[in-house]
Amino acid sequence: MRAFYRGHAMETGRIGRRIAYWRDRRKFTQADFGRLMGQTKRWVQDLEGGQRQADPRLSVLVRAAKVLRIPLEQLLMDGPPTPAAPSSPPPEALGVIGVLYAQPQRDGVVPLAEIQRSLAFCCAAFQACHYAALGRDLPRLIVQTQQAANEGGAEAHVLLSRTLQLATSFLHKYGPATAVQAAIVADRALVAAERSGDAVAIGAASRRVAKSLAYQQQPEAAAEFAISAAHRLTGALEASGSIGLSTLGMLYLNAAVATAALERSTETVQRAADHIDQADEVADQQGADLDEDYTQFGPTNVGLHRVDVLARFEDGWSALEASDSLDASAVAGLSKERQAQHLISMARAALLTRRKDDAARSLVEAAELAPEEVVRRQSTVDLVADVLGATAVPGLELRQLAERCGLPA
Repeated sequence: MRAFYRGHAMETGRIGRRIAYWRDRRKFTQADFGRLMGQTKRWVQDLEGGQRQADPRLSVLVRAAKVLRIPLEQLLMDGPPTPAAPSSPPPEALGVIGVLYAQPQRDGVVPLAEIQRSLAFCCAAFQACHYAALGRDLPRLIVQTQQAANEGGAEAHVLLSRTLQLATSFLHKYGPATAVQAAIVADRALVAAERSGDAVAIGAASRRVAKSLAYQQQPEAAAEFAISAAHRLTGALEASGSIGLSTLGMLYLNAAVATAALERSTETVQRAADHIDQADEVADQQGADLDEDYTQFGPTNVGLHRVDVLARFEDGWSALEASDSLDASAVAGLSKERQAQHLISMARAALLTRRKDDAARSLVEAAELAPEEVVRRQSTVDLVADVLGATAVPGLELRQLAERCGLPA
């Protein structure tokens, strides 16, 4: 590394620009970064401007890389940032992944009514963010629904599709570590839905496929897939009543979230807003907040997605403004999973607007409501780290949360 560093000496200006880039990505002000480096804001300004010294000491860059949570090479090399290697799947996901490759069995078929009860229990566990328990029960349910589908019948294929959809959503919780496996399960869910011929199952499986595309860094394809499915299935879904409307509305919301992963521009922001508005129209047709097919779809969920999309576009002030129009009692009536996700979006918006104490409070509240949604998800742990690093004097609750997340506090 020292030889590499010597070969890249006299690039002070470029190194400074890279530090500024990553500091901005981490939502640190120059004062925040200076404090974490044990220096002043003026020192940071000089460092980023290439004026600190002719050749920054390696020890300074090592410390900067640690504070910014990036490999040292990101500060020394030109080119696009190297994506972090996916971590290993957590223990609760390994059982689900393992059963995907098990040999299908044709004996001991469980009655469909019993499978439906087990599926309802697992869906409730997901909404309550009991992911460890879900990881224990899902493998058996996958085997049972696969055995039932092997016997044929549209209802059995619907149950298989819904079970695989739940498994996809479960695996999505762990981000890049399980993104490939989630994509495989989503594809299988769509195949089972297509075999059933059920429009609701096809629409619900399609949005899992769209989300998997987004997790594989293909947001444009994800949005197009969701919108294409919505347009293709609109008539059949509207004819299916509230469960069909919920499925249709969620396809539009998936498209909006996928679009928010694209580079921010006037065009992409408008596209995402249009998808939110389309979902809002469907919610008006539905007329109320419902939990058809465990979607939690309705006017309130549309409002939560509007806040989340704005935060994803890093428009923190607009996200906070949009949250003001939400009915607090209606939000409190949603599942713990949805409420916790909203609190995490609010924390992100608060950090974007430098309201660090508000961001900390939102994360602490989310962890109290749904601990596994915070401490077992890498994306949320990263947000906790960002808030902790940006806070001059972290409070006791934030430090305790950081410790639960395995972060130095």
